Amino acid sequence: MFAIQLNTNTMTKAEVVSQIASKTGIEKAAVSEIVENFLDTIKFSMTKGNNVYFRGFGSFILKQRAKKIARNITKNKSMVIEARVIPAFKPVKSFADDVKKKVKPTVKKAKRPAKK
Repeated sequence: MFAIQLNTNTMTKAEVVSQIASKTGIEKAAVSEIVENFLDTIKFSMTKGNNVYFRGFGSFILKQRAKKIARNITKNKSMVIEARVIPAFKPVKSFADDVKKKVKPTVKKAKRPAKK
């Protein structure tokens, strides 16, 4: 059995701010405020029920999740999970294709569960 593991390097908001500041020559404090306002604007729009679209990049969309019945296996009981809306990001095709071309998954052998 094999599992696909992607590179787990993560770029933080501070690193994004730093990179934008160095590329534009704008002070980090100003860039940080712009990034915060940018993210707040997306959050505000989505909490009002709107999707946010950036041409050539992708869309921040709201996905509808249907009501479903799940099982709590520790208590062996069924439980109802109500319908809900979740935020998601959908990249444009060219963005997704670039990631597919440039980021290669590494295949690691998955650990087998211990036998009882």
